[in-house]
Amino acid sequence: MSAASRAPLLAEFETPDALVRALRLVRGDGHRPLDAYTPFPLEELSGALPPARNPVRFVMAVAGFGAAAAMYGLQWYSAVVDYPLNSGGRPLHSWPVFTLVPFEFGVLAAAVAGFAAMLWACGLPRLNHPVHDMPQFERASQDRFLLLVAPKAEPAALRLRLEEAGAVLVSELRA
Repeated sequence: MSAASRAPLLAEFETPDALVRALRLVRGDGHRPLDAYTPFPLEELSGALPPARNPVRFVMAVAGFGAAAAMYGLQWYSAVVDYPLNSGGRPLHSWPVFTLVPFEFGVLAAAVAGFAAMLWACGLPRLNHPVHDMPQFERASQDRFLLLVAPKAEPAALRLRLEEAGAVLVSELRA
């Protein structure tokens, strides 16, 4: 089965109850709901759509701790190995002196990496999404309720299930 034959389906509903009923049915069948578009917030949708995994915290932690460790290693190498300077009988590896720069550099690296990861996780910069080109999407902010679903197998069964749930129109999303 090709990826083109498993394109997501966009279903249009007239009532919020029909949208919520369809969402429960497609989740029960094993399909993956991607998003719902409604003219007003629905309490039933807040926990029904699974949140996307967010890699920002992990990327920030790795970048921050990695950059801080690299900066500490650079300071240690320059003070102990490359250019040891014994002034006043102090130890060459004085860790309290070496902590400020790695901390600041780690915070900077974490912030930059977090910003880049946030842009990547949000799919930005993306100026247009294929769902915005669908003719029925314009009414999602007025009086229609839309559900975007990725089929687990052939989309024909999902299309039939959405129509049984009360969909007025079911369209295939083209990229």
